[in-house]
Amino acid sequence: MPYTLHRGDALTVLSALPDASVNTLITDPPYNSGGRTSSERTGRTAKAKYTAAGAEHQLANFPGENRDQRSYGYWLSLLLTEAYRATVESGTALIFTDWRQLPTTTDALQAAGWTWRGIASWHKPVSRPQKGRLKQSCEYIVWGTKGPVDAGRNPVYLPGLYQASQPRKDRVHITQKPVEVMQELVKICPPAGTVLDPFAGSGSTGVAALREGRQFIGIELSDHYADIAEQRMADELTQADFDLAGPEE
Repeated sequence: MPYTLHRGDALTVLSALPDASVNTLITDPPYNSGGRTSSERTGRTAKAKYTAAGAEHQLANFPGENRDQRSYGYWLSLLLTEAYRATVESGTALIFTDWRQLPTTTDALQAAGWTWRGIASWHKPVSRPQKGRLKQSCEYIVWGTKGPVDAGRNPVYLPGLYQASQPRKDRVHITQKPVEVMQELVKICPPAGTVLDPFAGSGSTGVAALREGRQFIGIELSDHYADIAEQRMADELTQADFDLAGPEE
């Protein structure tokens, strides 16, 4: 199988992965954000934080949203340290974050040993206007490398700005990322290389990796979302086989 999905805690599963066994880390960890105060950040569920009051969907909650700023930074540093160990030399890391946790994420990346290389932006055209304030229509992708950049290994030219709306019609996760954005990001992994996502969620990174001819290792704590991710990746492989064979005449 071109993919493996582990069910369990990200830090626990990561610690069992072999050294230098993956090429690229691409992940969207729980932001532990979405609140004006520490009590709002730690005392509310992910659904309460990231779902608008008038939302039409009834998507399931997800765990891991109970850390304050300091504990989030410490936890993320531990996690990125294990990911660093499991990544090959000159491998890459791309971590999603929001504006509140951007400084903490860049600190954690460097504390774990990665060389910070920059920040890309994901712009969401459909986002809530805010009276008297600047619109918060972007999330960010902090990226770095394990040692020097090896451009000869995978000579791609990737943009620093991605624009796509959050999935609406087929949305299955509260914080689901667009597959078209993830397909661009996984191209930083060398062809036939392995992409690691310790917070697989509904499997968007895995689907993107399979579409772009990469291997995938995912980890997901929620059984509900692990089931969805398994189904989406299995469907992607079935579709790929159908495209290769062509429709019956």
